[in-house]
Amino acid sequence: MADYDYDLFVIGAGSGGVRAARISASHGAKVAVAEEHRVGGTCVIRGCVPKKMLVYGSMFAEELSHADNYGWTIEGKSFDWKTLRDFVNGDVDRLEGLYTKTLESHACEVFPERATITGPHSVKLASGREITAKYILVAVGGWPMLPEFPGKEHCITSNEVFHLESLPKRLVIQGAGYIALEFAGVFNALGCEVTVINRTETILRGYEDAVVERLLHIATARGIDFRMNHQIKSVEKLDDGTFHVDIGLMDPLHADQVLFATGRRANTSGLGLENAGIEVGARDEIPVDEYNQTSCSSIYAVGDVTNRVQLTPVAIREGHAFADTVFGNNPRTVDYSNIPTAVFSQPPLAGVGLTEVQARETYGNVKVYSSDFRPMKNIFSPHPERGLYKMIVDEASGKILGLHMIGPESPEILQAAAIAVKAGLTKEQFDDTIALHPSMAEELVLLK
Repeated sequence: MADYDYDLFVIGAGSGGVRAARISASHGAKVAVAEEHRVGGTCVIRGCVPKKMLVYGSMFAEELSHADNYGWTIEGKSFDWKTLRDFVNGDVDRLEGLYTKTLESHACEVFPERATITGPHSVKLASGREITAKYILVAVGGWPMLPEFPGKEHCITSNEVFHLESLPKRLVIQGAGYIALEFAGVFNALGCEVTVINRTETILRGYEDAVVERLLHIATARGIDFRMNHQIKSVEKLDDGTFHVDIGLMDPLHADQVLFATGRRANTSGLGLENAGIEVGARDEIPVDEYNQTSCSSIYAVGDVTNRVQLTPVAIREGHAFADTVFGNNPRTVDYSNIPTAVFSQPPLAGVGLTEVQARETYGNVKVYSSDFRPMKNIFSPHPERGLYKMIVDEASGKILGLHMIGPESPEILQAAAIAVKAGLTKEQFDDTIALHPSMAEELVLLK
């Protein structure tokens, strides 16, 4: 490898790129990483980490609303958006520093600038420097999509929402996927008037229908206004800085902010993939094989840029597998079955495995067990919200095919249960486990 400047050049320092760089270096590779934005990528800088912190901050408002039932008297309570915003962004700075130190401690050279591919073994930095590498790994992630319409320049995406100067009194959100509904829950809890615009009747496509229906009912009861079968046609900025939002109705909506959360595309524009003979897919994604290798044998790709499973833990697994395969003499692939997922809505929902519809299509005869209950914690709240757990079981074998839930702490509960589903355990084995009482998780071994 002496003919090259580096054994590995990684483009993108997100979760997948950092893991691949670190493990490759531990295998003895000489590694360089280029990042044009901030080390840490989407999840750490402008995604799941700061968003979850906003969720925690907004959930506190719900607790305060019925603190008197816990015996607490809180006088003069108020909320300051800038305090929460700055605390969250301060922790993002801390995490970026840790990610950078991780790379530096493994002797990975970091270039804080854009890199583009100029050939199968070469990249060019924004500063003009050209670098060669035995292997190139593309881990540039995805980027929010914003469709073309009059006034799109007045709208924000999930990239900008963490840096708002003030808390909007009225927020209009286009989209009904997990990003849209998580932010809808955050700003609704903080006292904003939230309207969700969805171009179809379906929200959270791909999740268990019964759980999604429960979330829609609760979110509506909490005051989120859903406008189904509509989409934003134009946004007009008024003299006072607010917006008229045309969604095809006679009267426009009025908003202080308009947030688009309508999906993401692979961030491959202008990356120079064509210089290595690599063609991207319909959503600009990079096609790869099971070992993350592209059509160019020296170039690999991991994470959201491949548009396989857009989840941080998956990108990390892919980055690790790449490093072990190419530099660790241990070819490894990633198993994409039974990946647990969560939506940090309010309340949150989580699931692993097949939905009921998917299970019936694949297995035919299935049994469905469920528990519809009011969590003990919710008794203190004036909201009569109920949790719902649902288990889908193969009738022939008793094997659990899917597990889905909505209610307080659902993601925390599901993580352990997902191990059982991944291991192929049966409903009987769940039933044989004694319940931990009183808890919400005990419902998993009491399902009827």
